[in-house]
Amino acid sequence: MATWTCPDCKRSFGAVGRSHMCSPGLTVQQFLVDAPTFVSPIFRAVNDHLQSVDGKDGGELIVDPLPGKVLFKNGPTFCIVDVKRKWVAIGFSLRRSLETDRLSRRTAGYGDRFYHVINVDDPELLDDEFRVWLTEAYHHGAGGRGAVPKASNFDPMMPDDIDFEIAPPP
Repeated sequence: MATWTCPDCKRSFGAVGRSHMCSPGLTVQQFLVDAPTFVSPIFRAVNDHLQSVDGKDGGELIVDPLPGKVLFKNGPTFCIVDVKRKWVAIGFSLRRSLETDRLSRRTAGYGDRFYHVINVDDPELLDDEFRVWLTEAYHHGAGGRGAVPKASNFDPMMPDDIDFEIAPPP
């Protein structure tokens, strides 16, 4: 995957000319400095796992820190670490709906994808099951490398980083 860096905001994307909310991003260090102390170990657990998956798969992960959240992309955004007051809402997109009591909100379906959110206040909650879901999200987000082919309604012009709350209104 070739990445593109916006000449205005200097953020990286998985497609040339990707439509986006053009605002300067942060470094990981800047993101963590402004975050509550409970965020760092949770972010690092997610980031370390996705970096490991990415290293086995060609190194295409984009980590895009913004104020209050971090977007993980390898093409489209497939995972969002969204800082809340007492926890981190970890949202990820799969091509199936999960059946688990760990979900914090009702699963939202969008075309051929289902968006899941799990609130995490302890990095120990990022167990093997959770890492399997993140790995699956990584591969489906890539649109290749073992992922289910994209649906015919895939729109390459749809922005991949629309700033929305983790749980869009029903």
